[in-house]
Amino acid sequence: MNRFALLLIPALLTVFPAFAQVDKPGSKDHPLVTRMQNMHIVTYRTNPFDKFSFRVGKGKDAITVVEGRFFEIKYKINDKIEAPSPLAILRNHQAALRAVGGTVVYEDNRYTTLKAAKGGMETWVQVDTAWGQGYMLTIVEKGEMAQEVVADAAAMGNDLKSTGHIALYGIYFDTNKSEVKPESKPALEEIAKLLKQDPGLKLKVVGHTDGTGSLEANMKLSQARGEAVVQALVSQHGVAASRLKGFGVGPLAPIATNDTDEGRAKNRRVELVK
Repeated sequence: MNRFALLLIPALLTVFPAFAQVDKPGSKDHPLVTRMQNMHIVTYRTNPFDKFSFRVGKGKDAITVVEGRFFEIKYKINDKIEAPSPLAILRNHQAALRAVGGTVVYEDNRYTTLKAAKGGMETWVQVDTAWGQGYMLTIVEKGEMAQEVVADAAAMGNDLKSTGHIALYGIYFDTNKSEVKPESKPALEEIAKLLKQDPGLKLKVVGHTDGTGSLEANMKLSQARGEAVVQALVSQHGVAASRLKGFGVGPLAPIATNDTDEGRAKNRRVELVK
């Protein structure tokens, strides 16, 4: 094994115990990308939801903004150990990501951008070698922000009166699935409260998707999601089935562009229509 090879077995980190140095308290390697030999962590920062502009080509506009769980990890070579060259750092990380089915998106003398899909998660990695005796990893596990603020029954009622519909972003599904996830409970409770407060109210529950994939598949998926919300309200929250009807319009009623991640996230929604 090249002495600068990227470690895939944690036990090998003790090969040079005489020069082992302590990582920054509370820090750790990312599970997808372990460290080069004889390195320790000097900077560690993570955030449940943030964004980063990854280089995907030459020029200041050749970037892709990725949102999700964010990691920033800076490594420094241990004392009395010769640091690997920037090229060795780049090549080792590229090889490690390729070994798990990842791809090299971009490379120059300083940076490489890598992308890997594993366990249903898309992860983006930037390796920055311009740190003298070490390197910096910036990693984003792509995903949508967990919706913590849910429109209450009163706000839903006001929107229905003023516009005839309301878009909900507190109802969750796994990708390409129609089962309503448990974290949707707060939004479902507010819908049930709205219906209880207005006994004469009947609603169409309309599923919407983004433009990714075929029209036929998205139409079926959105219909299944609309109907799944109806079933959740009926079976879990005591709403009469006669007051609800599920529909799906796929990507046919976007409220934002489907050319960006942010726009697609806005288009994936459930709407209540009076």
